[in-house]
Amino acid sequence: MTECCLVSGRELAQALGSVSGAPPPLTSLRLAYCSSLKVLQFPQLRQLSLSLLPALTDMGLVAVARGCPSLEHLVLSHCSHISDEGWAQAAGYWPRLQHLNLSSCSQLTEQTLDTIRQACKQIRVLDVAMCPGINVAAVRRFQAQLPQVTCVQSCFVGGADLTLTL
Repeated sequence: MTECCLVSGRELAQALGSVSGAPPPLTSLRLAYCSSLKVLQFPQLRQLSLSLLPALTDMGLVAVARGCPSLEHLVLSHCSHISDEGWAQAAGYWPRLQHLNLSSCSQLTEQTLDTIRQACKQIRVLDVAMCPGINVAAVRRFQAQLPQVTCVQSCFVGGADLTLTL
């Protein structure tokens, strides 16, 4: 569904839910560039990409969290209006989250790393590249506190490039 800018979440849910003899529940969905997205309600969804949605706000993120509580893989890269507060409200809905891409989310700070550590106990892979509010020390602390994390991608403005892989 990438780049379908006129499709809203409600229309998508209606279309996928109204097919007689419907296939098994939707488990993966990519909605990059889908700027008209309003409501997502897919409780069985395991993978979701909402990258390149600069209009996605904290309120929208919380609505996605409530409507898609089974997520294991989530991509939110370049969602520049998501803040630490929004992430703190949404994270509790995603205890199964294993892979998370927050690259280029410019408002996030190390507070988001603390929230992920507390709420997303199954996290394995995290990408916080180009998040100017998250520094190398915070990434190292995060990695040290969560031994199950196998990879943290982080490339920082100012020349520091850090990828921690076990």
